[in-house]
Amino acid sequence: MAAIIIIVIIVLIAIVFVVSYNGLVRLRNRIDSAWSQIGVQLERRHDLIPNLIETVKGYAAHERGTLEGVVEARNAAIQAKSAGPEQQAQAENVLTGALKSLFALAEAYPDLKANQNFLSLQEELTSTEDRIAYSRQFYNDSVMKYDNKIQSIPSNIIAGNFGFKPEPLFQVTDDKERQAPQVKF
Repeated sequence: MAAIIIIVIIVLIAIVFVVSYNGLVRLRNRIDSAWSQIGVQLERRHDLIPNLIETVKGYAAHERGTLEGVVEARNAAIQAKSAGPEQQAQAENVLTGALKSLFALAEAYPDLKANQNFLSLQEELTSTEDRIAYSRQFYNDSVMKYDNKIQSIPSNIIAGNFGFKPEPLFQVTDDKERQAPQVKF
């Protein structure tokens, strides 16, 4: 009888181990997938920006500083792709701020605001920004679930022994990124 109880306890411990380990793997894979979706949407945004810049150049060529700022921020964001979530988030936040300045600049040029190509690109970029926001939220939710799991008993024992590490959130790091841009002429 004692042998059966010991076998049942060992089997239960094994089941808890397998379920916990598989849960951690599933969450880690969900984070990887969510990060890939952010990458797809950011790539889409990066591809739209040169067309937007070319359209704006025709109407606001003397606003060179704003245009160059957007191009520089885009290039920095592209280079940050392989740097990891924290560095890429920072670069993308700078790009978001530069784009806000560009759209605010468009308010001063009625002909530009009426240009169908500009309106189409602006709509496409706005749609992409919404997708990025959703992807960031999904990624951050996945990271939170994963981080909670690796810090909770009994998963924390398995996580520590099998190299499951906390993942960084994709978040706004600069207070000025949270504020609306100001345009001065």
